[in-house]
Amino acid sequence: MQPLATNPVLIGPSILSADFRRLGEQIAEVEAASADFIHVDVMDGVFVPNISIGFPVVEAVQAATELPIDVHLMIVEPSRWVERFAAAGADTITVHAEVDPNLYRTLRAIEEAGAAPSVTINPGTPLIMLEPVLPIVRQVLIMSVNPGFGGQTFIPAALGRIRRLRQMLDEVNPTCRLEVDGGIKASNAGAVVAAGADTLVVGSAVYAPDTHIASAMYALRAEIDRDHHESDNR
Repeated sequence: MQPLATNPVLIGPSILSADFRRLGEQIAEVEAASADFIHVDVMDGVFVPNISIGFPVVEAVQAATELPIDVHLMIVEPSRWVERFAAAGADTITVHAEVDPNLYRTLRAIEEAGAAPSVTINPGTPLIMLEPVLPIVRQVLIMSVNPGFGGQTFIPAALGRIRRLRQMLDEVNPTCRLEVDGGIKASNAGAVVAAGADTLVVGSAVYAPDTHIASAMYALRAEIDRDHHESDNR
């Protein structure tokens, strides 16, 4: 398992929005711009209305970077595949609470496979569904869009969910990372971090036509660092 970076707030570009014709180059560009991890969205066309990528791409990402690989499984029956994704190179594996009746066992299986267990829920799912497994996970992902497509707009109600989840984690698992994915960009990254997030997934804000990847990454980092500086001085 790759160690996480030492930045107080981690930024991980999602290759869902990358140009797959130049995937290795685009991974190298975000790595050079101080990305902390690479986020990989796996979709099955059943749990979400889209199909994306699988084991060969995770293996290709691992070969292209030294950064940790954060795999988000938007699939039914994730327990069938967690060992394969860990073997392919996933350092963190996120599964959805909505689709797994044996969630506790699946999260333990992720850990036994050598990856960090992570859990998530969709924007319309109550946070209470996460409560039983919060003590055993290394990361919780708050979706700030409905999963399945890149380039969506951030749902403002996610800020309240981030605050409540941060309080829940502080009570039972204060070292657990709180990741947010969906519509993150420089204009809202500070608010997301102020609400309690410490790990951000970014897609089209970094990987988009006519976007300079390094400049976009630096803008995100500057906004996050500015917010932290202001918070420390309050």
